Amino acid sequence: MKPFLILQLRPETDASDGEYEAFLQKGGLEAGHTHRIRLDSEPVPADLDLDSYSGVIVGGGPGCVSDPPEKKSPTDRRIEEAIFALMPQITGRDIPFMGCCYGIGILARHLGAEVGKQRYGEPIGAVACERTTEGRHDPLLAALPDRFDAFVGHKEAVQELPEGCVHLLASDPCPFQMIRYGRNVYATQFHPEADAAVFEQRIRIYRDHGYFNPADADRLIADCHAQSVDMPERILRGFVQAYRGR
Repeated sequence: MKPFLILQLRPETDASDGEYEAFLQKGGLEAGHTHRIRLDSEPVPADLDLDSYSGVIVGGGPGCVSDPPEKKSPTDRRIEEAIFALMPQITGRDIPFMGCCYGIGILARHLGAEVGKQRYGEPIGAVACERTTEGRHDPLLAALPDRFDAFVGHKEAVQELPEGCVHLLASDPCPFQMIRYGRNVYATQFHPEADAAVFEQRIRIYRDHGYFNPADADRLIADCHAQSVDMPERILRGFVQAYRGR
């Protein structure tokens, strides 16, 4: 089978490694069936051929697409330049794509939609997501209930549905929880790879990154472990199963 290309945007090694392991576990993947690139430290090969992959999975990260260039670190700018350079081919050729959290901002900005901090940011924790009418007919969501919880935590959000996209999942705090462009390009605001243990690690790593009051870290960790969040991983696994061997 062709491997999945996993592009990671987290410059923290422990967070990046934990995310990669979560992608493997929740997606039902083996490391040998992936090509992992940490964009903070590795360039995208000049001869990268997306036809050599079953699909592309893009992880989250502490950066914000909506931050002005002068407020972005050289690493953040390098990460965004690398992933944005691939987006015309991904959307233009309808390459299977799953963008997680940061990934929805990348897709939306690439398509010309507004991404910002003025509305729809969500604190760390579980949020109830609901299928839209279109979501009930999407193959990745067809077997899921109309309402389920997912883990979120983001400072910016998509402010409007990008042109050409279908709205699949919504929540009360943030309407654009999952969208699709074309037939095969997906993105979620929540983290389909995350369970409570994954979010505990991220809370500890990112406690001083402006997502929440650091004094609330222990409470947030306890809240995550008190939630039952097991549906979103079915979306990630469904994506892998749908496009494995494309």
